[in-house]
Amino acid sequence: MPFSRPTVIRSRRVVLPDGERPADVLIQDGKIARTAPHGSLTAGPGELTDLGDTALLPGLVDTHVHVNEPGRTEWEGFATATRAAAAGGVTTIIDMPLNSIPPTITAAGLGVKRRAAEGQAWVDLGFWGGAVPGNVADLEPLYQEGVFGFKSFLAPSGVDEFPHVGAADLEAALAEQARIGALAIIHAEDPAVLAAAPQQPGVHYRDFLASRPAGAETAAVARLLDAARRTGARVHILHVSSAAVLPLLRQARADGVRVTAETCPHYLTLAAEQVPDGDTAFKCCPPIRDESNRDALWEALANGEFTAVVSDHSPSTPDLKLLPEYGGSGDFAAAWGGIASLQLGLPAVWTEARRRGHTLADVVRWMSEGPARLVGLAGTKGAIAAGHDADLVAFDPEGEFAVRASGLHHRNPVTPYAGRTLTGAVRGTWLRGREVDPAARPFGRQLTRPATRGATAKAAATQATTAP
Repeated sequence: MPFSRPTVIRSRRVVLPDGERPADVLIQDGKIARTAPHGSLTAGPGELTDLGDTALLPGLVDTHVHVNEPGRTEWEGFATATRAAAAGGVTTIIDMPLNSIPPTITAAGLGVKRRAAEGQAWVDLGFWGGAVPGNVADLEPLYQEGVFGFKSFLAPSGVDEFPHVGAADLEAALAEQARIGALAIIHAEDPAVLAAAPQQPGVHYRDFLASRPAGAETAAVARLLDAARRTGARVHILHVSSAAVLPLLRQARADGVRVTAETCPHYLTLAAEQVPDGDTAFKCCPPIRDESNRDALWEALANGEFTAVVSDHSPSTPDLKLLPEYGGSGDFAAAWGGIASLQLGLPAVWTEARRRGHTLADVVRWMSEGPARLVGLAGTKGAIAAGHDADLVAFDPEGEFAVRASGLHHRNPVTPYAGRTLTGAVRGTWLRGREVDPAARPFGRQLTRPATRGATAKAAATQATTAP
């Protein structure tokens, strides 16, 4: 039911669009009605939450999450992923079109995904579509059904049902996405460079790192930018791990190419020098690179060169990670590549950001405002502002905790952050003004791209007005 009674949340550290300050936030009917000076709003018993010095942030928007349900639900599912998101202060996720079966590359596949998610989401969620060889005719129907854009791989994805695009397929997909006004999001590694790199199986991380050189990213990004220039498509580079691509992006923007980019918590907080032999929880593609590269990514982030910092939460079962503690070989070449961090992204980034002199307002810009803007949700998500959904996070910026598997909500408790002490603890999460309780009934909504056409969008709009 819609919320008819107003609620006030008060904090001496509210992160607003124009900066951090003491404030009261008035919530009515699941929306932020207004903000006011600290202590100025009154509320009845049970309707005022005073956080004291605990900060109040807008809920994070994570536009890069692999939920995997249906088909590989043993890797991750909607219930477990969204509980982890809420526990980590993430109130909106956009699900990737793989590694579920079927992948989200047709309108029918999107329907399967939506039905699987019904009644399971503790946060709001939307869906990406996929652009693969041979499905250009499916892109417009998928877009009309409400996907937020289309993901493509320039190198093998790791799963057979989501093949990568070659030069001709990429050109055709970008031309169609330019025609319909869709955003193309791209995993950019070059298969020829990868094939030429040394392939040495084993437990040594340095060997795995050599097999995914920075040149694979720069070659792929250069090829993608050339195609974007020809087609006029709007493109977004996913999970940039190598700072070597940054000059290419700067030049392309100067030339008028519509290109944005993101990076991830693991590239900003971890470094190759720290990875123990055999600890395949650290494996991802593209890989975690060295400390000097990490410093360059932080410099670019501070300069506004990344639109978003998002998780690329891509878990699997422990046996696929080949972790020695689960009886695996620790072979980086053979292990599944993906970092599980949906619940930990905010404290991980804040721990390093704080050390480097950044503020909570910076983190909100990178992890909430920027991702919301990327997918067209800036009018409703990503800020504590009148008219926005009351998606809020109580965050203790001084709180410290040690990462333990028993405290993780995602399905398989494998993460490279295990055993680390992080600074910044989520104390509570509100979705549209209601505090999220993992033990209660979930009330997350399925989102569609703003201004979506088609019957599915109309149905989703109707559902949104009647959801609890």
